[in-house]
Amino acid sequence: MDPNVLHNISYGMFIVASNKDNAFNGQIANTVFQITSAPVTVAISINNKNLTYEYIKDSKHFSVSILEEDAPLTFIGKFGFKSGRQEDKFKDANFKVLSSGCPVITDYSIAYLKADVIKSIDCLTHTLFLGCMKDGGILKEGKPMTYDYYHNVKKGATPPKAPTFIRGESRKIRPAGREALK
Repeated sequence: MDPNVLHNISYGMFIVASNKDNAFNGQIANTVFQITSAPVTVAISINNKNLTYEYIKDSKHFSVSILEEDAPLTFIGKFGFKSGRQEDKFKDANFKVLSSGCPVITDYSIAYLKADVIKSIDCLTHTLFLGCMKDGGILKEGKPMTYDYYHNVKKGATPPKAPTFIRGESRKIRPAGREALK
């Protein structure tokens, strides 16, 4: 079995955040997708060991900030390679707090949504949270960053707790056009 086949599944780059009491936490996530259109239902995959998981489980809501291609690796690293248990990821970041208390990152984000958890599914190391969208908006014009762009243009890495982490992976660049069909 070649796990590199999984690199052909499309993903985006997002900051998933939530709040607990008066504290905020957020993390980089690539597994965010729409399930239904009426009502609008989205799903996110969060590692059970992450502080963001605890905040979502407790508050029963989450926000998703959709990152733009211009987001620098240092910014992505702040939310993706550091733990909210050791540092305040929101320090020096621009964000707004929705009426639910849930934070939305506005730095390098083109849009956001907020959802209330309607179901959670234990997937061993991760939990799939299904949420009904309750708020959302466009923050600015821009191009959303894909996970492929993050890896192949930004040269970003995959942290071990990410759902797409493959131990000992060798990211193979996929050929384009006719070469891809051979």
